[in-house]
Amino acid sequence: MYTMSEKQTKQPYNRPVTDEAILKVTKEIVVKFIEIGRVTPGNFEEHYERVFNAVRKSAKELCHDNPA
Repeated sequence: MYTMSEKQTKQPYNRPVTDEAILKVTKEIVVKFIEIGRVTPGNFEEHYERVFNAVRKSAKELCHDNPA
């Protein structure tokens, strides 16, 4: 008999990553950078764009590695 978590780990990931999810992850990462002082109002745009592109690229690679 499987527990719920055992069943979930055996099922392949096949849901697409939404733009909303990418934006939320990007926001959380940038907020952490602001908290530790790595991002300031003067360099926010540059860092946000770089983090967003990295998260989006990773999400696309994840979707291509595990086609539905």
